[in-house]
Amino acid sequence: MSTWTLPTTTGRPVAILGAGVLGRRIGLMCIAGGHDVHIRDPSTDQLSAADSYITTTLPTLTQPGITPGTLHTSTSISSAVSNAWLVIEAIPEVLPLKISTFAELANLAPKDCILASNSSSYKSSAMLDDVPASDRPRILNTHFFMPPALRVVELMTCGVTQAEIFPFLHAELTKLKMSPVVVKKESTGFLFNRIWAAIKRECLTVIADGVGAPEDIDGVWAQMFGGSDGPCKLMDQVGLDTVAHIEEHYVSERGFSPRALEFVKKEYVDQGKLGKKSEAGGLYPSTPSTATTTPSQTLYILDLGLTTLSAPMTSGRVLAGSTDGKSPLTP
Repeated sequence: MSTWTLPTTTGRPVAILGAGVLGRRIGLMCIAGGHDVHIRDPSTDQLSAADSYITTTLPTLTQPGITPGTLHTSTSISSAVSNAWLVIEAIPEVLPLKISTFAELANLAPKDCILASNSSSYKSSAMLDDVPASDRPRILNTHFFMPPALRVVELMTCGVTQAEIFPFLHAELTKLKMSPVVVKKESTGFLFNRIWAAIKRECLTVIADGVGAPEDIDGVWAQMFGGSDGPCKLMDQVGLDTVAHIEEHYVSERGFSPRALEFVKKEYVDQGKLGKKSEAGGLYPSTPSTATTTPSQTLYILDLGLTTLSAPMTSGRVLAGSTDGKSPLTP
């Protein structure tokens, strides 16, 4: 019988593995709620992007009476999780990678630390192959959504998750102004994503069949259900590579037609069209920068010719150049 007990949170950070779209969003919400956050990613570029996103967005989420936590970034798993009370993996939807990550976490994280997966398609029970039986009761799924305005978090057991974890995390996440929902049993896709996966699949098939364009789908969606972000825009926000990884898992586990998967991989992912995070765009073309460069003004200077002592009264001239210094002064 496990002797595991709930962790203390005072003075201990939340660790996020993965500085991508969802990893930085989870980190943002935790920091806004007063928790220090350690984000780990092997890419320094991703860490820099996460830092920029959180720094820019945090002021819009400041809560009265709550002092925001601080952000620390690292390329080292061990330093990120060494004193964490909660670790959330938000790494790519590649099962072997998740299996090896949880095996590593079982060794590196404090023994009372809750270990969670943000996977949107894999059950956490599928990630336990190399995790000792004694560590499995502290593992579960905690599935966050994008964009930040969506506050739902789905909590789902790995099959042997300690029962006390659910009310504990429910209370902690509620403090972060999230809306946690406990899924009643293990289910690939949880609650919402089982429905959402079908919507994404059919939208991609509609595009593949030439029945409608992304803007047509999103336009009809907005008319029917309201809001400005329809399924195609949301897929671009999440990243079409992530969409493909998730759909690949559904096709494998539940026997769905691979048509939508093959289409999005061939026409988008394989061409580097991953959505908003790529310059090549995604289902929608990339949006050109709206920043405009203020044209430099012409600067005129009257050179009186006083340095030409031989003819000071007739050697004056007008010089023209740019105020930004890029165009040198010329007669």
